[in-house]
Amino acid sequence: MIPLLKVPVCLARCNSYDSHILLSLLQDQLDLLAVPANLSGKKILLKPNLISAKAPPLACSNPFFVAAAASCFLSRGARVVLGDSPAFGSAAQVFDRHGFRTALSGLQVEYLSFVTLNKVKLACGVTVGIAAEALDCDYFVNLPRIKAHEQMGVTMAVKNVFGVVLGARKAWLHMRHGRSHQEFAEMILDLLSFLPATLALADGIEVMNERGPMFGTSLSLGCVAACENFVAMDRALLAVLEIAKERSPLAVAAEKSALPGACLQDLAFPQLPPTAFAGSGFQVPAVLNPIPFQPFRYLRSSCRRILLELRRKI
Repeated sequence: MIPLLKVPVCLARCNSYDSHILLSLLQDQLDLLAVPANLSGKKILLKPNLISAKAPPLACSNPFFVAAAASCFLSRGARVVLGDSPAFGSAAQVFDRHGFRTALSGLQVEYLSFVTLNKVKLACGVTVGIAAEALDCDYFVNLPRIKAHEQMGVTMAVKNVFGVVLGARKAWLHMRHGRSHQEFAEMILDLLSFLPATLALADGIEVMNERGPMFGTSLSLGCVAACENFVAMDRALLAVLEIAKERSPLAVAAEKSALPGACLQDLAFPQLPPTAFAGSGFQVPAVLNPIPFQPFRYLRSSCRRILLELRRKI
């Protein structure tokens, strides 16, 4: 049997959000992954994690990391758009509250809200409403921030894809299809098949520890990762964090489905190995919370979404 090629995952050390340092580092990683130097005519969607305007800064993508990623693709001639569908509120509110417009000032970046419904049926049989805007691109560039997560253990590239589900539909999926962590993980993994060409650039410089995704503590990990395969990136980062794959429902589901990149032995590391970051002290919640939200929280979120939609149409 001819051995399969290993999936490259670039891991580099970085302890700063300085734009020049990050730009140089990310450009090197794109080159190692053979991302074309000329992307003229290509539309790049940058998909950060914009959980909520009211969330603390650590809960959302760092705007300077996003700006560095945008600069990389702009320098290669691409058209760059920035968009997400936050769990609460609107993308525009997060852009304003968390300083994205300031950090990206002077860059030819288009701001985008995910609003157009596109219903798809996942392999698991669930029908979900994903944003048509998330699929209308040549490259879907995932910009996760590493965070502990009280429902999924840790959130990285694969979990950040859940942001393509429109608004309140996320909460509905939690309520309707959250019978188990594994079923929910399988549903999120099924979203990957609908994406165009993908690339992930993960922010592991300053991460959320212990009890994310909203109110964990800050931990300096000093890592930036790049990979074209979201499953492989997450598997590599579990090794970086020294977290057993059994602690991550997404990693367990990916390995069960034999997805490419789900096993550590299938990965190659052209820069640093995961062991270079040993001893970080990163912790995931000891016990995972149930997937469904509390009914009151779900109703409150739904009412807030309806009000925001009415205001947008007025």
